[in-house]
Amino acid sequence: MELTGTILRGRTFEPVEGRVVVDDEGRIEAIEETAVESSDIVLPAFVNAHTHIGDSIAKEAGRGLSLEELVAPPDGLKHRLLRDASQAELVEAMGTPLRFMHESGTAACLDFREGDVAGVRALKEAADGTDVDALAFARGSVEAMEEGDGFGASGANDDDFEYERRATREAGKPFGIHAGEVDETDIDPALDLEPDFLVHMVHPEPDHLERVAETEVPIVVCPRSNLVTDAGLPPVEDLHERTTVALGTDNVMLNSPSMFREMEFLAKFSDLSAPDVLRAATVNGAEIADLEYGLIEPGRKARLTVLDGETPNLEGARDPVRAVVRRAGVDDVREVVTAG
Repeated sequence: MELTGTILRGRTFEPVEGRVVVDDEGRIEAIEETAVESSDIVLPAFVNAHTHIGDSIAKEAGRGLSLEELVAPPDGLKHRLLRDASQAELVEAMGTPLRFMHESGTAACLDFREGDVAGVRALKEAADGTDVDALAFARGSVEAMEEGDGFGASGANDDDFEYERRATREAGKPFGIHAGEVDETDIDPALDLEPDFLVHMVHPEPDHLERVAETEVPIVVCPRSNLVTDAGLPPVEDLHERTTVALGTDNVMLNSPSMFREMEFLAKFSDLSAPDVLRAATVNGAEIADLEYGLIEPGRKARLTVLDGETPNLEGARDPVRAVVRRAGVDDVREVVTAG
């Protein structure tokens, strides 16, 4: 397989004209610089580093409710709706955002999966045949973690999670935890667990930022979600100076799982460069989950998104990386390659 156009190559996303050659095993064999007639833009497929796609059963529910009333376990609105849904209803509901993610260029999502073992199995069933790697960061029990791909803790103010952290480490799987979404009180106890990544970090104090720098723990930010729940906006520049920052879309009940929208919002409210934002949406999330894609480099799995550079939205763009980050959308997607 060959894809031609402007290729956003490597970790810097250097735009080069040419072709990407994919071998029979679905890996990138070569990136060849040469004159081509295509105006397409070829970029790595996105990795959505934090989702709750079970919330698809409650899209736009809960107007006027606080963050705690919406999502706090065990009796927030989403948890009540999840309990009331049958397994079949949950599977069908989760399939919808997964299909949308594929159509909009997302190769994988790191889903904090409610519902214990049954919830993990529901996600696997929903993802079957969708071409999206839906990784289940289980909640509820160690057994659910063993069934899934890691553990996704709600927050250190909800429980101490020492047992779950130890079991997840022994299983050789990643452990993530929400921290600093509502206030700063759960950040230190979350860091004490030595997690593989933190989610949100809207309210870090200077001492928390020092600890993040010392440990280099990756942070997943979800700015659209934080804005709509009145949590505030994360200090992404401060976080980016100290560690790896990845990007997620969070609850489907509040936001579409569009990485294009998330990138645009992050780029326009922060001072991060376009390449920094694109790394947050691709390779940074991939590395948290130890995935073999996220960059266009020889040897990587070929999980790629091809944009039509001649759509009315993209035609005439002078800087392809800025165009991808700040203006591209699902309507510009020509093809999503899942060969890898």
